[in-house]
Amino acid sequence: MRFTSLTPRTFAMGLVCLASFVAVGAQAQGLRLSDGPNASLSRALDGSARAVPGNTGVRSADFIVAVVNSEPVTNNEVRDRMSRVAQSIAAQGGQVPSKDVLAREVLERLILEKAQLQSAREQGIKVDDYAVDQAAQNVARQNSLTLEQMQARLSADGISPTRFREELRNQMLLQRLREREVDGRVRVSELDIDQYLQEQRKTGDVASMTLNLGHVFIAVPENASPAVVAQREARAREALEKIRGGQDFSAVVRDYSDAAEAKDGGALGLRSADRYPELFVRAVASTPQNGVVGPLRSGAGFHVLKVLEKSQLGAATVVTQNHARHILLRPSDQLTEGKAAALLADYRRRVQTGQARFEDLAREHSQDGSAKEGGDLGWAGPGAFVPEFEEVLRQLKPGEVSEPVVSRFGVHLIQLIDRRQATLTPREQRESLRNVVREQKLEKAYNTWIQEVRGRAYVEYRDPPQ
Repeated sequence: MRFTSLTPRTFAMGLVCLASFVAVGAQAQGLRLSDGPNASLSRALDGSARAVPGNTGVRSADFIVAVVNSEPVTNNEVRDRMSRVAQSIAAQGGQVPSKDVLAREVLERLILEKAQLQSAREQGIKVDDYAVDQAAQNVARQNSLTLEQMQARLSADGISPTRFREELRNQMLLQRLREREVDGRVRVSELDIDQYLQEQRKTGDVASMTLNLGHVFIAVPENASPAVVAQREARAREALEKIRGGQDFSAVVRDYSDAAEAKDGGALGLRSADRYPELFVRAVASTPQNGVVGPLRSGAGFHVLKVLEKSQLGAATVVTQNHARHILLRPSDQLTEGKAAALLADYRRRVQTGQARFEDLAREHSQDGSAKEGGDLGWAGPGAFVPEFEEVLRQLKPGEVSEPVVSRFGVHLIQLIDRRQATLTPREQRESLRNVVREQKLEKAYNTWIQEVRGRAYVEYRDPPQ
């Protein structure tokens, strides 16, 4: 069985709306949780009351600015989201829009989100507590924190665990609604792939390449003093010199990098260039394979990059392939995600204690087409499975069995059988582009669908946000 794969945006796209709550794309973006309260932004966007023209008194800032199908959007909601979005933009080195422009954009985003959440509730889409627990743990891990450390960091920013979980659940609801309403609309034909290849060959630039970059990330705290910035830059240059001096790249990553992928040698994974940050792509455009560049400065810190793989379509491309098997349980009214996870945890225990074989349990219990093969998924390269599945698979060692994993398909138990390096044939490379083309078509389909949702919603604008 192959799962239709999206880019890491599948899970992270929804979470990025949390802005400064979490930095989900830490592997490629170098983002991280804030190191303290966002004092400057909060002061710029804050204000407990606003003056009303012609009135000598003041009016509470928490007033209704819009109504979406009878559900209000409040001024406090807009202000809170503005603060988080502004921080996220600043952390990535972008230019924060003016307050009025940002307020309008954030209000429209909140209107769209409320309309989608209402649609999700009407369709009976739910997110089990277990799925929220796992998502929170994933966010913490991607930021190189324990769950307790992340909660402490969020609390320092005035964000309670309850509020964080509520936002996380909402973003997962949006993701599941999108999967139901949009993903099924998209099909990728051979003609689509041919057209994509023609467009890429016309450009003749790095955008038509596939890249696997090694990443050393040196974080710089927010509002760091010039002395701290200089110290962090010196650390990045020290890492660069060690790599250029012939020291093992993975060892340098483990010793220096603050990124989540450091424990895995710093490799960001083979993907088309347009799925990397533009900062990274520009830096390695003329860098040969095994070349090193840096330090690069972003809003989050300093980056040192090594070109592990770089090729045009048709050139020999070596990728890491995994041979795995799994057991899939699909939640229902009788079987919640939490109950499914408990069953799979028991299967895992039985496998680890030698009471049962994984493949036998898969044949007996898995609700997937691979069940008759003992859950065997065959050899698969990057992009073959949905990101949440691949993330767990990447961390396993041959023979290991994962904890239960929630994906759009249900709850999985995964066993890695073996891992190898394989050179893709031209035909296999062409197939690997299917996911890239699909992602582009999904983006267009999503934009069309979101306008349909907006068009069906009754929206009444009240006083503008302050």
